[in-house]
Amino acid sequence: MLVLSRQKDESIIIGDDVEVTIVDVRGDKVRLGITAPKEISVHRREVYEAIQREKKEKQAQKNQ
Repeated sequence: MLVLSRQKDESIIIGDDVEVTIVDVRGDKVRLGITAPKEISVHRREVYEAIQREKKEKQAQKNQ
C-alpha cells in the first residue's frame, strides 16, 4: 500500500484519468473529491461490496 500525506486542496493522480483531491479535513474525517471518466465506477467500499454480493447472488440464481 502506498501511503501519502496530502493537505486540503492537494491531489493525487491515479493512472492518466483519475484525480483524487482532498476537499476538507475535520477532526478524523477527510472529504475527498474524485474526478474519473464515466466508464470508471467509483464507490465507497461498503457499497462496492454490496454490489459484488448482489452480482454473486444473481449469478447463483441463474445457475440453478
